[in-house]
Amino acid sequence: MQIKVIKTRVLLPPRDDLLGVIQNSLKRIPERSILVVTSKVVSIWEGRSIPKDRFPDKDELIKKEADKYLPKRFVPGKWIMHTMKHDLFIPSAGVDESNANGFYLLWPLRPERTAEILYRWIRKTYRVKECGVIITDSHTIPLRRGTIGISLAHCGFNPLKDYRGTKDIFGRKFTMTQTNIADGLAAAAVVVMGEGRERTPLALITDIPGVRFAGSARRSQKLRSLLKIPEKEDLYYPFLSCPPWKKGGGGVRMKKYMLRKRNSNE
Repeated sequence: MQIKVIKTRVLLPPRDDLLGVIQNSLKRIPERSILVVTSKVVSIWEGRSIPKDRFPDKDELIKKEADKYLPKRFVPGKWIMHTMKHDLFIPSAGVDESNANGFYLLWPLRPERTAEILYRWIRKTYRVKECGVIITDSHTIPLRRGTIGISLAHCGFNPLKDYRGTKDIFGRKFTMTQTNIADGLAAAAVVVMGEGRERTPLALITDIPGVRFAGSARRSQKLRSLLKIPEKEDLYYPFLSCPPWKKGGGGVRMKKYMLRKRNSNE
């Protein structure tokens, strides 16, 4: 497997042309490759940028963006707010201010839909039949220091490699094992893309073993072929259900704000 990071010009909030940047930075995308795009530049492309002076209290913005949140008083050191957003357990509902030039960057509004838009654009622009897209962000793992990449959304390939029904080296049948391809590739790509001043928000992954490309944007509707798991069926639900979660705004009010801002600019 090969991962090539792509250096680009700086994309500037509140809004910038991601597709133009991709075209200027990548002259060719090979068949059966996956383009990895950091969520920050996707958010800037979508105009998901809020001036920091509009929310002097960042916690209030996080509450509005979160589907549900855990107040800081329950977190050791009270230095971060744990949240659930887009069916993911993530700090701060994805609200970030690093590399944002005086703005808060929110997560893409509908990351799966955006991944599909990018996938269709890549196939048309680069004239490839089999390819994939991953939109990434960073998160943390309990009891581990440091961040690791995660897939917010993907398109164009099967995110899981299914071992169920096959046998291990001693002939025992697998009953549950599935490899998480999407998050594994996201983690590998983010390692080389970096988190600081690298200016490499894109990466191209080629020669990928074990990936089944879909050849279309259609997703499997089989429950056990989906990457996301309903919260109450998750292995870690006993831990997720114990904290005293509070209902957040789910980003609804921010959607209206972004709509007003877009209309005022037209």
